Order: sequence, then structure tokens, then C-alpha cells
Amino acid sequence: MNPIPIDVVVEDELSEAVARKLLESSSQSYALRIVYSQGGYGYIKKNICGFNNAAKGTPYLVVTDLDTEDCAPRLIDKWFNKRTVQPNLLFRVAVKEVEAWLLAHRSAFAEFVGVREGLVPQNVEQIDDPKKKLIDIVRRSRRKRIREDIVPPQRSTREQGPDYNGRLVRFVESHWDPRLCTSVCRSLEKAIHRIDSFVPSWISPDEDGKI
Repeated sequence: MNPIPIDVVVEDELSEAVARKLLESSSQSYALRIVYSQGGYGYIKKNICGFNNAAKGTPYLVVTDLDTEDCAPRLIDKWFNKRTVQPNLLFRVAVKEVEAWLLAHRSAFAEFVGVREGLVPQNVEQIDDPKKKLIDIVRRSRRKRIREDIVPPQRSTREQGPDYNGRLVRFVESHWDPRLCTSVCRSLEKAIHRIDSFVPSWISPDEDGKI
């Protein structure tokens, strides 16, 4: 079977690495074409109806964070405003942020950043602010360079260190195994299942489907 061509829509460099790993580790073969990553959560929300129309002819994988929404169905209702989600649009929501998906591989993350595994929570989808929790864990790291990359400097107004995304992208590419995380991360399990079981529907898009 030929690889399934697919475009990806993500919030940032880290989410892109996660999406790529999900496609690469799938039981199906995918051929990634275009990555749309131009402004985080707001960019995806603003353009989701355009991507949904474009998915009439080309499969799309969209990965976004739940953030402050109560649940994924409510986020979908708000963003799509009662529009039908196209079968070729694989819309996946990380609960509550993609950092929770990374923390779900507890042993690998602990080893990568140099902390005890016991410092990494087991119920990752119950963390109110996964990004903050991840940074707090890394503050305990024995590895100075990793702390400097991920943790914001003291008295800094920045929310993250200078190479936060770069360092975590390397973790995703070289250590993170999403299939070892499904027992503790339901939203990740559902994303993997959707990608593994996806069957594309080939319909020519109309003019409204162009982005």
C-alpha cells in the first residue's frame, strides 16, 4: 500500500516533532507533505474551518492543546461552530498540553533530564499546567546544561528557557515512545488509534477549501 499523503497543522516546533513521531510510529505508512505552524493556538483556531474544507481532498493531522477548555468535545464545538468535521481531518487535542504527552513516558523523560522517575507524576492528564510542571521537574535536574536550556533564568519575564523547544524536540526524536504512554494518557491513546485506523476519503476540494 502506498503511503498516505498528509499535511500537518501544529502550534509550534515541539508540537511538530510530536506529530511527526506519531506519524512515523504508526502502523500505517504516511508521507508528510506540508507543515503549517504560524502562530500557535490562535492561528489554528482562526484557520480551522479553512483546514477542514481543505481536508475534503487532502488528509490533515491537527494537534492542539486543550489549555483552559473543560474538555475536547467542548473545544471542538466552539472551534467548528456546528460545522461537520471532514473525515480526512484528524483533529487531536492534547490534554491539557502536549507537554503532558511527553511526561507520560516517565522513565524516558526522567533519564533524559537527569531526575528521579518518582518526580514525574503518573496522572499526567490531571496536571493543571503541564508546561509549568515540566519546568519545575527540570529545576531538579543534575544536568546544568539541560536546566539552562529549559528553565527560565531567575528574575526573567520569560516563561521558558532559551532552548526549551529545541531541547524537548531532541527528547521526542531520540527518546520518546508514544506507544509506551497510552495506559496513563487517554488523549494520546485516542490520537494513536485515530492515526493507525485512518482510511482517507478522496474527494476533490472546492475553491473554499484552499488555504
